Amino acid sequence: MKLAVSAESSEVNTAAPSIGALTLIVTGITQSGRSIRTFTFADPQGAPLPGFIPGSHLVVHAGPHTNAYSLTSDGTDPIEYSISVLRVADGAGGSVWMHDHVRVGDLVRVLPPRSAFAPVARAAKHLLVAGGIGVTPIVSHLRAAARWRRKVQILYTFRPDNAAHVDDVVELGGTDAELFTARADFAVRLSVVLREQPVGTHLYTCGPGPLIDHVVETAVALGWPESRIHFERFGIDALDAGDPFRLRLTESSTTLDVPSGTSMLEALEATGISIPNLCRQGVCGECRIPLTAGEAVHRDLFLSDEEKSSREAIMPCVSRAPDGCTLEVPL
Repeated sequence: MKLAVSAESSEVNTAAPSIGALTLIVTGITQSGRSIRTFTFADPQGAPLPGFIPGSHLVVHAGPHTNAYSLTSDGTDPIEYSISVLRVADGAGGSVWMHDHVRVGDLVRVLPPRSAFAPVARAAKHLLVAGGIGVTPIVSHLRAAARWRRKVQILYTFRPDNAAHVDDVVELGGTDAELFTARADFAVRLSVVLREQPVGTHLYTCGPGPLIDHVVETAVALGWPESRIHFERFGIDALDAGDPFRLRLTESSTTLDVPSGTSMLEALEATGISIPNLCRQGVCGECRIPLTAGEAVHRDLFLSDEEKSSREAIMPCVSRAPDGCTLEVPL
């Protein structure tokens, strides 16, 4: 199953992920739902923007906050980027800042789009399941499916007073789009749809943690192979506490115990080691450090699959090691 999941000075030699950052102007803000706003950005001079693949997110620096938001606009030769932001009062603060402080005409700094939730090109069919604000990456999947004439089906469950992109789902999905405002009706239909899919269908789901868990558990119980199930979590639902592991600092010959619920970054900071960081959610890449030994459980959205397979780098804000194992870093 595919899990996807938003600085201080230091002597650690890290990559410079902020290179290539863009300064964009806010060209539009619309109220999409009771607590959802859609923001549109463009180049101040009208220049084209970097293209992106479906499921990509945009890392936005908004005031003191850095968060990743799924792109809902078309990724082919874009002249604008659009994101939809759910205001979460008890979240990390980024969504509240976006709602309360960002205005049309403001300049914002963003990192170029990056995807950890892309569609599988060889899939015979794409089954999309979205809940609430989790529809945002699903919309970009729908746009690509319409452009490339891929076979697609979507189930979208939401609260009537706080929905986003319902019109987009209906327009892009056509007769293959099904909308639900009652969770019980959605659950019944989901079970039926999962049973009737042709061989080669890939499942993609995004939404609140309980919804994702239900979709994935239902698919697995019905015999879906894990290789055809893809999901993206977000916000406070993105990561569990993780298993305890050890961290060996090779330059200082120090070994740290990292308990469940404590990140590598927090463990390093507790010893007085400062690591550059921004989002602390595995999306911006600012805290990247070299990895010299050990099996990492990569839970970030920044490193590519090739970089993760090379075992040469890790994002300490979110990534860990298996229970009882040891990672070595040159600190």
